[in-house]
Amino acid sequence: EDSVDLMGFLTWGPIDILSSQGEMKKRYGFIYVNRTDTDLKDMARYKKKSYDWFKEVIASNGEKL
Repeated sequence: EDSVDLMGFLTWGPIDILSSQGEMKKRYGFIYVNRTDTDLKDMARYKKKSYDWFKEVIASNGEKL
């Protein structure tokens, strides 16, 4: 059978998403979305510091954790 070596997997969304309470107060993603609970603003996306860190983790195949 075909198989693959699996170290782990990630189920985290890359872009800021609503919290379980439907609010934008907490920012969970690697990419910041310019909006609030009450104002959609321009919805622009900006990379957070964690974006570059995670990019490096992927590029190093997990060696740079």
